[in-house]
Amino acid sequence: MRFVTVSGPPSSGKTAVILKTLEHIRSTGKKVGVVKFDCLSTDDDELFRKHGVAVRKGLAGALCPDHYFVSNVEECVQWGLAEGLDVLISESAGLCNRCSPHIREVLAVCVIDNLSGIGTPKKIGPMLKAADIVVITKGDIVSQAEREVFAARVHGVNTKARVLHVNGITGQGSYELSTVWTEGRDTATVEGLRLRFSMPAALCSYCLGETRIGSDFQMGNVRKIDLDLPTGVKTDGGPQELGPMPGTDGGGS
Repeated sequence: MRFVTVSGPPSSGKTAVILKTLEHIRSTGKKVGVVKFDCLSTDDDELFRKHGVAVRKGLAGALCPDHYFVSNVEECVQWGLAEGLDVLISESAGLCNRCSPHIREVLAVCVIDNLSGIGTPKKIGPMLKAADIVVITKGDIVSQAEREVFAARVHGVNTKARVLHVNGITGQGSYELSTVWTEGRDTATVEGLRLRFSMPAALCSYCLGETRIGSDFQMGNVRKIDLDLPTGVKTDGGPQELGPMPGTDGGGS
């Protein structure tokens, strides 16, 4: 079974691109499926089902969606094999722009849209930098010059990736993408494979459910901004007492 991971910022057109691309693959007689990962809710599973695509969805809830993905991806691959799929696509949104669902030895696709701004490629992080293919969408809404500038910015971030322009509405460019999705090695398991980029090094009190604000409630991996406060107290480093605000005696009201 061919396995492909697709990720990208919210509303970049991932689902539309996947649907148009799978149309070409299905036309060759291959059986396709999608596992949709999201945070709180999604109706995309109904959309896939409406188009005759086998689908399962997983909602991360209070968890990081990419951590949730990694914890469930092997089971998803086994589901695809049990369904007799020829091609399985996982779709997830890297909402923090620091996570990445891409796996070594598994084709990795990042979808990004022209309307997100020319500075966006530098902000996305490993989700874009570690991708094999970068799909740029919504090119019909901007000028040719804007498309070229945006594509150049993408290439500057990931010089090794193949950049494709796909229209999620008309399907233009999706056939070329479909040929790439069906090439290469099959995946029988991802057990023991490695992520292309580590997840964020963060385990703090807020990760574990703390809601109160203040140094007294901050434990674990905490990083402070060096604000060079007028009090002379440096805030860079671990949690610490910042002292009274300027102009007060610190003795209360």
